[in-house]
Amino acid sequence: MNRIILALALVLAADAAAAQSRPSTVTRPCDANRQSVIASGAIVLGTGGFTYDRFVNDRSFCQVDQYTEPAWVPSRDTPSCFVGYRCKSGPYMDD
Repeated sequence: MNRIILALALVLAADAAAAQSRPSTVTRPCDANRQSVIASGAIVLGTGGFTYDRFVNDRSFCQVDQYTEPAWVPSRDTPSCFVGYRCKSGPYMDD
């Protein structure tokens, strides 16, 4: 009986986690997307369809061996909205 209750609790917890949604950049104004990154420091935003990425306000939200790259996403009011940065690994590429 305890195993059934535990299994049911795990299923319900997994279902609740799967139901959580992330804000979509394409349905919100550019400024709202940027403010979400600033307020959270680091946040996962949907960028259209089934795509998403993690955006950060500055390098302090990246791992020690990562650098930041400017991030531009589609938003409701502009096709190319600066929201912050993405953390990138590997050698720093300064164009």
